[in-house]
Amino acid sequence: MSREQYRTVREVADLLQVNEVTVRRWIKDGELRAIDIGKGWRIGPEDLDAFLDDHATRPTATGHGGTNTAPEMTGADKTKGPKN
Repeated sequence: MSREQYRTVREVADLLQVNEVTVRRWIKDGELRAIDIGKGWRIGPEDLDAFLDDHATRPTATGHGGTNTAPEMTGADKTKGPKN
């Protein structure tokens, strides 16, 4: 991998809109793989992609193939008219 493809802690922080301290904590905790090169940590594109994939939210499956965060309406709810 070419050195130009690596990102600095600052670049990753800016990209993800978080503080540099947060990125360094992820590295220290082993959540984000990085390489210690000379003056600081460098993060490879594959490592950043893996980190983002691992931290992505997963939608919960519902009985009808999609996601539904709204509460189910009961028969009584459906028959009520609008409130005044």
